Amino acid sequence: MIDILVLYYSRTGHVKSMAEHIARGIEKVADCQAIIRTVPSVSFVSEATESEIPDEGHLYVSSEDLRSCSGLVLGSPTRFGNMAAPLKYFIDSTSDSWMSGTLTGKPAAVFTSTGSMHGGQESTLLSMMLPLLHHGMIIMGLPYSHPELMTTKSGGTPYGPSHLAGSQNKNTLDESEAKLCQAMGKRIAETAVKLL
Repeated sequence: MIDILVLYYSRTGHVKSMAEHIARGIEKVADCQAIIRTVPSVSFVSEATESEIPDEGHLYVSSEDLRSCSGLVLGSPTRFGNMAAPLKYFIDSTSDSWMSGTLTGKPAAVFTSTGSMHGGQESTLLSMMLPLLHHGMIIMGLPYSHPELMTTKSGGTPYGPSHLAGSQNKNTLDESEAKLCQAMGKRIAETAVKLL
């Protein structure tokens, strides 16, 4: 099996839902499976630590997950036009993977969710690409052959899937957003197969 790592951070569940749709797209490709992982929250108290295993939901990512994956899809809520601190904190700890080149030449994509239509989705997606470029990954977006990009009234960008959660975080993924997430997962998996 070809493992594609879907790594995300989510506070309200929207990015988690996107990750699960991306995983469905990955698993539409023969011999591919999605490995969904998350990262712990960053504590504001320096002595506090998270348990090794989350109380619920997906497991925390490990450096072994990075080494063994054939592709990576990275997701975060938008925080002032940038990725959330917990995901950035994890990315900042991957210098061992960078030095060994474990991600070099593997396909990668990014996804995000935000509260407002102009909340910085595209700048968040672009900022998430930067460390992936440093890792030597092959960055992929969504082509306009997906008609949802032209008709969406919510999330969706050529830089990667996005979701408009609304100011109260009450909007669930709509049909276009879910389709674009699945399309991104399928595209990464198909590319990983071709690169192996």
